[in-house]
Amino acid sequence: MPHIAITMIPGRDNETKQALASKTQAFLAGELGMDPKFVSVSVQDIPKEKWAESMKQFPDKILFVKPGI
Repeated sequence: MPHIAITMIPGRDNETKQALASKTQAFLAGELGMDPKFVSVSVQDIPKEKWAESMKQFPDKILFVKPGI
């Protein structure tokens, strides 16, 4: 039962976040060949001035895709 946590800078409304979460859920379920009901997705806003600090929680060994790469 995978969970995808999306963090981003504020500026998108809840409708946009819901659409993103639903598309992410459908994509991941399709890629893993599982029922979407087993995939959860969260979306959290992180203020721009706290972005660098919040990214420290993701060590290089688990951050498979890095910004700008």
